Amino acid sequence: MDSILAQHIMNWLMLGSLYTLVALGFSLLFGVLNVIHFSHGDVSIVAPFVALAAVQMLSAWFGPGMGAFGWVLALGLAILATGLLGILLDWLVIRRFRNSPAMMALVATVALGTVLRELLRTLYPQGSNPKPFPLIAEGKVALGGLEVSVFALTVLGITVTLVTLLYVLLHHTPIGMRIRAVAEDRDVARLMAINPNRVFAVTFFIASAIGAVGGLLYGSYAGVVRFDFGIQLGLIGFSAAVLGGLGSMPGAILGSMLIAGIDVLAQVALADGAAYRLVFVFLLVIAVLVLKPSGIFGKPVIEKV
Repeated sequence: MDSILAQHIMNWLMLGSLYTLVALGFSLLFGVLNVIHFSHGDVSIVAPFVALAAVQMLSAWFGPGMGAFGWVLALGLAILATGLLGILLDWLVIRRFRNSPAMMALVATVALGTVLRELLRTLYPQGSNPKPFPLIAEGKVALGGLEVSVFALTVLGITVTLVTLLYVLLHHTPIGMRIRAVAEDRDVARLMAINPNRVFAVTFFIASAIGAVGGLLYGSYAGVVRFDFGIQLGLIGFSAAVLGGLGSMPGAILGSMLIAGIDVLAQVALADGAAYRLVFVFLLVIAVLVLKPSGIFGKPVIEKV
């Protein structure tokens, strides 16, 4: 295979994997709660800021030579804190709209995203300025006669692992059974002694923690993190979930890969494709939704009136 073509394919798979980690959260939350958590991208981008703060704190305690262990601990704390933030936001805001029209929850979560961005900008030291975020060192390894980016392989490996673990969790564990039961019929789940509020909390933790991994990798991909990165990341993740069909895990993955493919193709085929890549991405989203409003794997919802 031509080395340039192989590089483009790896970029496609890497970007698709990044988008998948965010799109999965949208689909998981919609599938269980029937709520569009539009601030999910902003929640995800909190993780890199928590990681940077944790690194500074650990450096103050153990000195600058804390090594890889300090970074691993900081990343673990960031993922945990972001998962708990998801539970907190559900408890404070989103649960109030579970039985309300979908538009109310959508508007509330859009406003919630703005609050999160402004809190990051205001409370984090020099929060308006981009922060360097070199999470994964750039390098290449030989693979089948080709030089492949270490970052791309790391992103692919992490995404495949998390998608596999999520599938096992949802289909082969008691908590997964409870999550699917609540997603299917909340009232029947209560009759089976399943507490929906606990399931909602677990679902928010899982979705936010996976989104945190996506936010960490996205920051490393960009090389910096900014308080407003969550807008674009959330919009792309949401578009991928809608494209594949909200509530469908395979749909979130397929939608992410399609968007990443258009993204890479636009940058390769056009002289100034990087500036217009999102135009083509959202044209694809519009085209698919015009032809199939429920998304590729989504099921049409029939309401009786």
